[in-house]
Amino acid sequence: MTFISLSYGLFLLCAIALYWLVRQQQIRLWIILLASVVFYASLQWQYIPLLFVLILINFRLGKAIGKTKSQKRSDANWQNSTEDWPFIDTDGNRRQKLLFLGIFINVFLLLGFKYIPFIWNSIGQLLNLPILQQQANSIGANIIAPLGISFFCFECIAYLIDVYRGAPPTHQFDKFAAYKLFFPKLISGPITRYHYLAGQLNLLRFPNTEQIVEGVWLIACGAVKKALIADRLGILVSLSFENLQRAGSGDIWLATLAYGLQLYLDFSAYVDIARGSALLLGLNLPQNFDFPYLTTSIADFWRRWHITLGDWLRNYLYFPLGGSRRGLPRTCINLLIVMIIAGIWHGAAWGFIIWGGLHGFALVVHRITDAISSRISLLKSWWQSVPGIIFAWLLTQVMVFTAWIFFRLPNLPEAGWAIRHLWGHQGDVQFAQKVYIEAMGLDGFQIAILLGIIVAGMGLIFAFQRLLKLQLNWPVKLLLVPICLYAVWLLAPQEVLPYIYFDF
Repeated sequence: MTFISLSYGLFLLCAIALYWLVRQQQIRLWIILLASVVFYASLQWQYIPLLFVLILINFRLGKAIGKTKSQKRSDANWQNSTEDWPFIDTDGNRRQKLLFLGIFINVFLLLGFKYIPFIWNSIGQLLNLPILQQQANSIGANIIAPLGISFFCFECIAYLIDVYRGAPPTHQFDKFAAYKLFFPKLISGPITRYHYLAGQLNLLRFPNTEQIVEGVWLIACGAVKKALIADRLGILVSLSFENLQRAGSGDIWLATLAYGLQLYLDFSAYVDIARGSALLLGLNLPQNFDFPYLTTSIADFWRRWHITLGDWLRNYLYFPLGGSRRGLPRTCINLLIVMIIAGIWHGAAWGFIIWGGLHGFALVVHRITDAISSRISLLKSWWQSVPGIIFAWLLTQVMVFTAWIFFRLPNLPEAGWAIRHLWGHQGDVQFAQKVYIEAMGLDGFQIAILLGIIVAGMGLIFAFQRLLKLQLNWPVKLLLVPICLYAVWLLAPQEVLPYIYFDF
């Protein structure tokens, strides 16, 4: 069962109907649990016992961590602050050990499913041990990581740290399980802190007309972005990178641009449908994207790309490392560490590590440039001028999209070949015929124009929403919803591609 399917539509309607037919909060929690189990079982039923065991472990650890503190304020006043919540610690050493145990369990699980084959294979290559490489390949071929395991573990770690910092632990297993397994966010986020969602579960209200329309509008927008645009781009991207050796420099740039757009549209489509589904159940999930390709700095990009991951990295890695409080050199080191870990989190391959390192290096350069500009008024004025803004935008996006090559081609020899041939390489004539004409029905120039239209469309939407402060009212959205869904049914590719972030 995928979000872009008739089965999901029927499943969601049934879940919503059952959910709002009952008044008792406890029963609603169990309906969320049941619906989430059914949803996950349609994808990977074999891992459901494992998920419940992990939920139970983190639930008990959270209670144990929070048991030995005396809170100075009522639990109702808890806010999702990045700072510690004041409390009187009666057994700090024990709490710290329990926290480390919880983090270790979640990280070990993540390493075990996603990274052990990669680690073993890397050691085997380094030490020239073919048997270790063979074992790594065998494990990788026979063990499939649970879908959403990265998001699942990160949320658990966030919960334990929040409780350690002073947030009230939950004493309701069903509420904690409903939060962890909540089906709209279960597979690919957005990463949601427990206390953000738990507060909403305590105050459930049937959505008003505008909220209902907004929910179905988000679902319709997500379906359009995924099925009509991202999946079409995915065909081009797959064919281009599968025939990389025959591609010219222009073809590689075109494929890279298409991949960056596919990644954004695919992932943001999932989040749109997740947020829309949650709204229909009276819950509000956090926003995860805010026009990231219109940013003029790498720091701003990470404030607007995968927002919930960026928040997690800041709150649970960057700030504990010292953030920017210990001087510029230490800040730069912290940024590098955080982004390399972000790369490792995305996938078990050297390409992801390099991708994270590139973003870390770009953040370091930005931080140093920003420090220099604050002292040189002429340089600061340049960055604030129209040419400076345009240049900053181009520089940022060239860096972001070039780094996507390592994301799409985590195998270093392939990524290296693509990077080396970004300039001055003549492609095979048959590449354009097979990939562009036969598969896409367009030539390279027409595809470039199409990608430009997509980018221009993003800019136009941004201008209307942010600069002109114009928004579609709910009757217009309601009118457009069936048109969007009909277009998806009529024009979408026969085979819907899996969501990209299922891999991470």
